[in-house]
Amino acid sequence: MSPERRERADAVRNRRAILNATEDLLSRYRPNEVTIEQVAAAAGVGKGTVFHRFGSRMGLMVALMRERALELTEAVESGPPPLGPGAPPRERLLAFLSAVVDVVGRNKGLLAALGQAVPPTSGSEDHPVYPVWHKHVSSLIAAQRPDLDAPLLADLVLAGLHSAPILELLERGETARLEAALHVLAEGILGEPRSPGRNTTRT
Repeated sequence: MSPERRERADAVRNRRAILNATEDLLSRYRPNEVTIEQVAAAAGVGKGTVFHRFGSRMGLMVALMRERALELTEAVESGPPPLGPGAPPRERLLAFLSAVVDVVGRNKGLLAALGQAVPPTSGSEDHPVYPVWHKHVSSLIAAQRPDLDAPLLADLVLAGLHSAPILELLERGETARLEAALHVLAEGILGEPRSPGRNTTRT
């Protein structure tokens, strides 16, 4: 193997080791307790290597979230239905929300770290996954219910994932409860549109 190829292989191996070490530490410690020094020691690399690869502690967190969300993004764009193209919007939205719960359930510490530093606002380019998830949810709502404010509803569906009560729920391992609640919200949003002339006033 040439020196250049060996260097590239070492870089890939170090990146994987650093990300895996960060994920492991976040599963055992609170985000503000995880330091670059701990990550470097757990990954078996120098602290300078971590800084060189990721720039900062938050750069490391962002890279890890992107890495862990990449599989979901690929499934949404080109995977089999119902998560991927080919299924009705309702089925795709429910499948996507289930998949999101799986991702955040496995990365709750990471989500908490990102939520503290980068609030997930609609259209924010700073957050590693929120804009992509928001765009997908919004497009599915719009496809099923063009009469609704899809971007705002997508915000309402997703923003709660970063709230303290939801993070505490994930800490307790109650992912099934979260998934069921998100499905209830989605089903309510995607219900039949109200007839324009329907009178909803109760007497």
